[in-house]
Amino acid sequence: MAALTAIVLTVFALTICNADAADATTGQVTYVFGDSMAEVGNNNYLPNALAKSNYPWYGVDYIKGQPTGRFTNGRTVGDIMSAKLGVPSPPPFLSLSMNDDAILKGVNYASGGAGILNETGLYFIQKLSFYDQITCFEKTKAAIVRKIGKESAEELCNEAIYFIGLGSNDYVNNFLQPFMADGQQYTHDEFVGLVITTLDGQLRRLYDLGARKVVFHGLGPLGCIPSQRVKSRNGQCLHVVNNYVTEFNARVKDLLDGLNNKLPGAQMAFADSYSIVMDLINNPQNYGFKISHTSCCNVDSVIGGLCSPNSKLCANRSEFVFWDAYHTSDAANQVIADRLFSDRADVGRAPSPAPLLGPAASPGPAPSPL
Repeated sequence: MAALTAIVLTVFALTICNADAADATTGQVTYVFGDSMAEVGNNNYLPNALAKSNYPWYGVDYIKGQPTGRFTNGRTVGDIMSAKLGVPSPPPFLSLSMNDDAILKGVNYASGGAGILNETGLYFIQKLSFYDQITCFEKTKAAIVRKIGKESAEELCNEAIYFIGLGSNDYVNNFLQPFMADGQQYTHDEFVGLVITTLDGQLRRLYDLGARKVVFHGLGPLGCIPSQRVKSRNGQCLHVVNNYVTEFNARVKDLLDGLNNKLPGAQMAFADSYSIVMDLINNPQNYGFKISHTSCCNVDSVIGGLCSPNSKLCANRSEFVFWDAYHTSDAANQVIADRLFSDRADVGRAPSPAPLLGPAASPGPAPSPL
């Protein structure tokens, strides 16, 4: 854990030093790429997207208790990380005009259902794959150049932090699905090789667009999320899936190390949250939780696993590690972010403020979908 923190904080510390030397009104610029674990509402703007969370009970513990497109009851890990860096959580790309000055402060490109591979999550109809998200960033950078000039735009992009969290759907909504082609035509060694080769090209493309300080969030123990547990005979973790994840994480870390050695100025860090989430699952009581094997929102893990307006909620949401069959709860996200930032005092950052959360709503009858 100490090694993880050191790796991640190397990027943070250098960035914060640079930010302190810059105009205090500028703040740290962050660009976020990812899937539903990091989404803040892009899929709301995709009319045919099936992976959406812009309805109750999502957001029940967020500001004013309203759904925003975040796939949890409150904040994402990214929201909490932004607060710890002292900046607002970046808005969704699809909510912005390229004339908005907001693009100079950070943008969130994450999209529920997205994967590293374009074919991942095809049955969600519309989504922004990692390839699509990088294309959106390319458009953002072009707009930044028009606003502040090429030299200043290059400096802004070089000094920004790029948070990337992808790969879960490449397993859960691709390789592990019996009706998806990749799981039928590839062994796992072949599949992970394909994913890593694709990711290599994508990270190089981001680098060419100016990304230097990258934090890639590794996968947690997917075999222990509720949607996977229901596939076992006794509701236990699927160890074969966790083994896949372990191999994926190791390959990504090797990739980042290689890119740091090959690309001048690259500072690409691997944030390993696997052990953090596994400890939450195995020892929930150590963090104030009671339930870690099933979700707070009573969902049908076999046919979907997302919370719905008609779903029954648990009595105390802060006692559950998982919100639905796939996503961690606001309380768990706070623990994960705190563990990742356990040495934040070394870089002069205070804990994230709790007031992002609205008052806890009573799990009574659900309002009509938005």
